[in-house]
Amino acid sequence: MKILEDSVKINRSPETIFQWFTHFTGNYRTWHKDHVTSRWIKGNYFEKGAVLYAEEYLGGKLEKLNFEITRCVRNELIEYKVLFPESLICSGGSFSIKPSNGGSIFTAALSFRFGGILSKVAKKRFEAIRLHMKEEGENLKSLLENESKLS
Repeated sequence: MKILEDSVKINRSPETIFQWFTHFTGNYRTWHKDHVTSRWIKGNYFEKGAVLYAEEYLGGKLEKLNFEITRCVRNELIEYKVLFPESLICSGGSFSIKPSNGGSIFTAALSFRFGGILSKVAKKRFEAIRLHMKEEGENLKSLLENESKLS
């Protein structure tokens, strides 16, 4: 198992960051230029068992992904598992928010099966995912620190 993590300091409270995620489908396209669409196909928001469908480009290839929420702690943590067929490679991930000096540390994580092999055999793909995660963190920081009104 290999875990990719990216953390960024955001000068906003955990509550503000989590509030942004409660409007995830409305905010998804503004979060990253490669995000196409997202919608809840089962359940509501980040409740346990809810399923989110999302489309995004990774390394120039359109990905159609389904995520099931496995755990959510308001203002702290969202955990999910990736559904089949992508679950064969990526088992799941999380978004965590920790208070830090008047702001927050936002961390995105993804867990990969066969991670060591994957990072060697599909190096370009693995690097595209790593870059995408980094850009999402930087974009979230910019969106939240530079906009006075949240969607």
